[in-house]
Amino acid sequence: MPPASTAPRIPVEERLFSLVLALLATDAGLTKNEILSTVQGYRQKYSHSGDNANLERQFERDKDDIRDLGVPLETIESPGQAGNNQSLRYRIPRGSYELPSDIVFSPEETTLLNLAAMVWREGSLSGESRRAILKLRSLGVTTTEPVLGYAPRVRVREPAFDPLSTALEKRTIVKFAYLKPGEREARVRTVAPLALVQHQGRWHLYADEPESGATKTFLLRRIVSQVSATSQTFPAPPADTTEKALAELDEVWNAHTAVVEVQPGSDADTRLGKRRGASVSDSGALELHYSDVNIFADELASYGPEALVVTPQELRDAVKARLERTAADHG
Repeated sequence: MPPASTAPRIPVEERLFSLVLALLATDAGLTKNEILSTVQGYRQKYSHSGDNANLERQFERDKDDIRDLGVPLETIESPGQAGNNQSLRYRIPRGSYELPSDIVFSPEETTLLNLAAMVWREGSLSGESRRAILKLRSLGVTTTEPVLGYAPRVRVREPAFDPLSTALEKRTIVKFAYLKPGEREARVRTVAPLALVQHQGRWHLYADEPESGATKTFLLRRIVSQVSATSQTFPAPPADTTEKALAELDEVWNAHTAVVEVQPGSDADTRLGKRRGASVSDSGALELHYSDVNIFADELASYGPEALVVTPQELRDAVKARLERTAADHG
């Protein structure tokens, strides 16, 4: 097994997809150690005799990300070992992940879905995934290969990711146009990229902005131009920069709370109820954390009448504006 420093880089969407496939492949669930030592994206950095603390933190973040994507990840305590995190088992129950039984497709739609599924048969279960399942079986874990229809729900990386990653490696200052919510025109930003981090399923750039002298976080989806590298370079950032960036994003996430009423048994109830940190208030409404009011408003508006924002007013107004715009666009 190559050391972590020389292990091949696995794209995050491939790692998350492999994790979902592995957790779908067993009804009994997998322990953290089984996941880290067998699943694509973890096993390359796993040390059988060394310290895997960084890899465990990565797994904790990945769990939050796939839950935010609506994947029903469950934890199961081993009998007689309540409270022992190392013995916890993780699984994705197929019944909660499959389509509801009341959804019916026409013969034409079924044909198209079957054709798409044929394409996914080999693509969704890669050679790496098959080898992971074989290794799990060798450890005595009962598995079943995920069947057709489990297409990935992870987001692809934004176009800005690769040039920013290159600039980060070369420590090169870059320029790009950035459009903030509420602004009509994008502003050109000149920054020194310090870290690329994924938080709640979205990629962020943590960077120094020489013009303002501040360190800021930029959402990659709001970069609306090509990323241009300059001839200027900057010193290597501190080793804990990534952890600092994630900690600041977590602080923003925890500081914003919304109260949302959802229709019981609806898609909104299922997906929002499984968000990280979600809780149920005395009135039965969901209390949810979020980091960006505009992104969260987009998500809540997509549920239509299934979700009603109670507080805060800013989020309520943002969702209302989106629904009114949708109604106007459709006459």
